[in-house]
Amino acid sequence: MTQLPRLHWSTLGDDTGGLEHRWAGLWDVTVDRGASPALPPKDTDLWVISAKGAWPPPEMNRLMAEVAALPILLGLKADAPPMDSKALSEWGALGSVRWGVLGPEPPMPGLRPRSGNTTQLSASQALAFGLIGTSPAMQEVLARARSAAATRATVLLLGESGTGKEVIARAIHRMSADAAEPFVAVHCGAIPENLLESELFGYNKGAFTDARKDTPGKFREAQGGTIFLDEVGTMPLAAQVRLLRVLQEREVQPLGGGAPVKVDLRVVTASNVDLWSKVQDGSFREDLFYRLEVVPILMPPLRTRVEEIPFLAQHFLNRKAREHRLYPKALHPSVDPLLMSLPWPGNVRQLENAIERAIVLSGTRPVLTREDFTFLAERMGLSSNRPGDRSEAPAPAPNVVPAAFVPPAFVPPAAASFPPPAAAFGVDLPPEGMDLNQVVSDMEKTLMLQSLAITRGNKKRAADLLGLKRTTFLEKMKRLDLEDADGAEAEA
Repeated sequence: MTQLPRLHWSTLGDDTGGLEHRWAGLWDVTVDRGASPALPPKDTDLWVISAKGAWPPPEMNRLMAEVAALPILLGLKADAPPMDSKALSEWGALGSVRWGVLGPEPPMPGLRPRSGNTTQLSASQALAFGLIGTSPAMQEVLARARSAAATRATVLLLGESGTGKEVIARAIHRMSADAAEPFVAVHCGAIPENLLESELFGYNKGAFTDARKDTPGKFREAQGGTIFLDEVGTMPLAAQVRLLRVLQEREVQPLGGGAPVKVDLRVVTASNVDLWSKVQDGSFREDLFYRLEVVPILMPPLRTRVEEIPFLAQHFLNRKAREHRLYPKALHPSVDPLLMSLPWPGNVRQLENAIERAIVLSGTRPVLTREDFTFLAERMGLSSNRPGDRSEAPAPAPNVVPAAFVPPAFVPPAAASFPPPAAAFGVDLPPEGMDLNQVVSDMEKTLMLQSLAITRGNKKRAADLLGLKRTTFLEKMKRLDLEDADGAEAEA
């Protein structure tokens, strides 16, 4: 029996009009009727999205890493005007996109076939790698990474230390059709010059003292997959000549003679220095530079994509708590603007280490506050902005977001739903008296909203902060009109 290609339709809450049944002869159709788009199944061949607006829903940015090269059809109603080129360009950042009218005739199969058994990089996998992709700079990085993953083209990753060059190299490998094959990472600067060639290209028995057996080398270990050469600019000229031959002829010549060995693999290199300047001073071969720079990807420093810091911080918070077998902790909302105000010379790696330090030193406290990160502000010469500190703060560094500024577009949804209310409850009994039940209800409501803001909407952890059972917390939310009854019952 012939297997039909799969079509996944995200209606964004619209009625399908029974079209999915009319298309059944050509497609295996699945329908997502939610108001927000959900990711299609992994074996989907065409993703149809009802185009209710000119621009992609904000949620789509979070799904970018998992969309990969999946063809997308923006479905219009029969009386809708055609999409303009600007709107298509916005949608096109998500993958291969076209638009068409949804009617009785089934959509034609995709824009271009997906290459082989391409493994998509799931959103959770991307986050595990430390990839967010909400900033324009990182969207460009991910777009180039997806393009490179569909081929065996050589990739050159450039950027400061700690920006995640190896992270992107692994993501390219993970998104490729060769994801099941080896990924071999080599730090060229960590291997002595006299050993680098034998380590990379292998050697035959007797090639030099202590060469007691044939050794394949890293290139042959990565056969069929990806080899990642970090800090390639530190490679000596002799090794550069051998690397150039590998890229040109796709074969490795082991030390000690013998026949060259063919290799079929992807080469990804990285450097935190300007390779072109090394070409100019003669320490790097010009012909090799051109061979490496087939697909250049510039990794932006963390200070230029501050909107991603809260999401990265929360990710590292969860991961480091698991690694150290600690109870899950939360970040107080006041921490985000502090982290976003810092220049982060060590980039993402420095942020990860700072989160880990704060977790370890916070003891059993369930919430990390600004006080847990004062070491960062002091080290970088910035004000910690502690309550009661009236000292004049130094001028912010260029391109650094002021501590009081939190971009509203990037406030986590749960935090936006539960803004921290005013925390003033110094109450005196007025001469005319008061409604004690109302005062108690207002205090309960305020504290519950604060706990939800601190835990970013996680009701279980919010209940723990208040010493309540989760069911009791949900009942109070329902009683205080903090959540509709259906939502509270569904949550319970």
